[in-house]
Amino acid sequence: MFRYFFTTLLILLAASGAFAHSNDSIPRKSITIKKVTSAPKIDGILDDEAWQDAPIATDFIERNPTNGRPIPDSLRTEVKIVYDDLGIYFGATMNDPYPDKIMKELTQRDNIGADDFFFILLNGYNDRQQSMQFIVTAAGVQYDAKMTNGDEDNSWNAVWYSEVKINDDNWVAEIFIPYFELRFPKKDIQEWGLNMEREFYRTRTRYSWSHVDNTKGSYSIYDGEVYGIENIKTPTRLSFQPYISSYINNYDGKTDVKVNGGMDLKYGINDAFTLDMVLIPDFGQAGFDENVLNLSAFEVQFDEQRPFFTEGTELFSKGNLFYSRRVGGAPVGNVSISESEEILYFPSSVSLINAAKVSGRTDKGLGIGFFNAITENTYADIRNIETSETRKELVEPLTNYNILVLDQRFGDNSSVSFVNTNTTRKGDFRDANASGAYLSLTNKNNTWNYRASAEGSWVLDENTQFGIEAQTGLAKISGKNRVEAGIDLRTLDYNINDLGYSSVTNYVRYFGYYGYRLLQPKGFLNNMYLNFNLRHERRLEPDLFSSNEFNFNSSFTTKNFFNFGGGFETTFNGINDIYEPRVNGRHVKVPGYYDQWLWFSTDFRKKLAIEVVADWYQYYEKGRRLVVLEARPNYRISNQLNLNFETNYTISGKEQGFVDFDESEIIFGQRTRTTIVNSLGGNYIFNNKASLNLAFRHYFSEADYTKFYELENNGELTVRPEHENIYNVTYNTWNLDLRFSWWFAPGSQMTILYRNAMDSFIEKTDQHFDENFNYLFNSPQLNTLSLRISYFLNYNRIRNQISTFSTLNKERRDRKMAMKGMEQ
Repeated sequence: MFRYFFTTLLILLAASGAFAHSNDSIPRKSITIKKVTSAPKIDGILDDEAWQDAPIATDFIERNPTNGRPIPDSLRTEVKIVYDDLGIYFGATMNDPYPDKIMKELTQRDNIGADDFFFILLNGYNDRQQSMQFIVTAAGVQYDAKMTNGDEDNSWNAVWYSEVKINDDNWVAEIFIPYFELRFPKKDIQEWGLNMEREFYRTRTRYSWSHVDNTKGSYSIYDGEVYGIENIKTPTRLSFQPYISSYINNYDGKTDVKVNGGMDLKYGINDAFTLDMVLIPDFGQAGFDENVLNLSAFEVQFDEQRPFFTEGTELFSKGNLFYSRRVGGAPVGNVSISESEEILYFPSSVSLINAAKVSGRTDKGLGIGFFNAITENTYADIRNIETSETRKELVEPLTNYNILVLDQRFGDNSSVSFVNTNTTRKGDFRDANASGAYLSLTNKNNTWNYRASAEGSWVLDENTQFGIEAQTGLAKISGKNRVEAGIDLRTLDYNINDLGYSSVTNYVRYFGYYGYRLLQPKGFLNNMYLNFNLRHERRLEPDLFSSNEFNFNSSFTTKNFFNFGGGFETTFNGINDIYEPRVNGRHVKVPGYYDQWLWFSTDFRKKLAIEVVADWYQYYEKGRRLVVLEARPNYRISNQLNLNFETNYTISGKEQGFVDFDESEIIFGQRTRTTIVNSLGGNYIFNNKASLNLAFRHYFSEADYTKFYELENNGELTVRPEHENIYNVTYNTWNLDLRFSWWFAPGSQMTILYRNAMDSFIEKTDQHFDENFNYLFNSPQLNTLSLRISYFLNYNRIRNQISTFSTLNKERRDRKMAMKGMEQ
């Protein structure tokens, strides 16, 4: 097994030179722009002197749904582009014969609703792999992101300037992007990659300046080029974002007040690399986690909510070795107590002292990322029951987290990468290290992709554990018919959970894929995707069959933008589950199943739209099934007010799962599990800089046990007729956030947040609706009112203001001296 994998890896590495070519066969549009001495005013009106005789980019081409068709004259789009010593300017005029019908829903920043928009993609290194993305909607809302080989990271936020104006027969977007938000080499003559798009939402049609061929390759390889940018002085890329925040917290009748202050800092070390630091961090206004009743063998993986850990982290996501919730997450230590002691307080998280990251890419295509964070000593509180004395016990020491990423790109879509993560804890606590090497090769015709990777993990505790993950595969990535095949494996001791997230281990998987897609609209369909997947999985050591799985998926979009699809999945021979017993070397036999699902969503151009999902698992065991029903209606009351609701009902009958250990026995239980989740969201957008947002979620789940078993060595379950039922459980969570946000200046924000949160855990089931809610609302509640104000300070602007102030003072002093001379 290992020999086959590493032989394949070596073959692919040796072949890498054959793929290190730019795809020069793809025609590239180009435009040569000029420098202006007087910057245009960003007001959505293109009457400034700078726009006179400016070069114009035009002749846009339809990207979808009908790929390759010229834009109609009625929607003619022209973009003027100029630059100066501060940045680059775009003035886009987009014709529309019915300007009163232009779609312009107001949303929060970095959100796009039912909107027409104008889209800019800038690549300062012209490598056709990573670009900066800037979008402004017809409602004036900004959206920015980083795009790497067609994958978008919208957590990145930049400070740039835009205004839109709707006229009698068109709408105009005027944009200024400062150089300090871009990355480009230090050269006298610049050559940048550029593409621009226009979304015409009434017909859900997208037009691009440089034609994007949807038959093969990623979006970014079709960049055009912009010339003419010469002899610009790169500004000092230094900015500060100080903040002040205050919190009034009330929990279980006790109120406390906190005031915090700190600062985020960004510094351009050179043209390529940027330092981001957070000093005295405060994440008290991050969104709430969607907690669940977890009865599985693995921890729940939550989304990252803290801005510093979501912005500009595309390099650190290479290889999936970094799960940022580990930094400041739950303590790793345990508490030792005597029979006369009790735990008063065990912390759920660890406080972050500071964090910093450095990232960038050289003009040779080498991306380098370095991340460091330090968390503080964290203690549990313990009380002696007899004497009432209290003591503290260290459960997480001072800890340092490091990540190093090296990512070399070549060709248009190829790369080789190395990632190392390290966790070092002070004292006798566990340390850990993980490293990975990754290779992705795309041939020069952008029709085939070859990939391979290998990772190693070291956990340094009382005994050192070393584990391996390895993958290899190839895929046809062009045309209507696409295929993929591969193999991946993990050894038993693979563990990256000190700074990453890993769940299942000790397996080897073989998989194959076939997909078919429409590349142009046909009949009543705008697009269609069909895919077939086959997977065989085994336990690695000792060898044991796990499962054979077949899966079919489909997705269709009609010309009226009604979306629907469905699928089917089955396991051929049942499953040997090696994880649910919670003991290495054991397994439980799970009967095979077939699963079918259907879904549809209506046209989201309409004020009222809805998405519905129905999913039904039927096991080859009488009465054992899982049913999931979901509905997500969305109502756009106006361009300023939007409401959305989501409801999910899940019932699992005769489910069998681990419940407990009884000496050397592993006890399973048969249960009926019911889960209901209701979520409500609402947005009232005052304008493109101020909004009021509601996020509400109520989660209910109960597990009702009816039978208990002992797990035999052969994986069978034997009934235990007299096992005490102490495992029934009902879990509720309630979260409500009401948030007002105001972007009162570029990059500067004031946020007021009211939060109400509670949860309840009851060791019984079958409660009436009112009884359940009474118990929940009698549980301790958290009520928080917080205010946070941050202000963006740009070094260049501060320097210019100081220089202007000094000049004015000098002129004022000179005038005073002159007046005194005249009087004498």
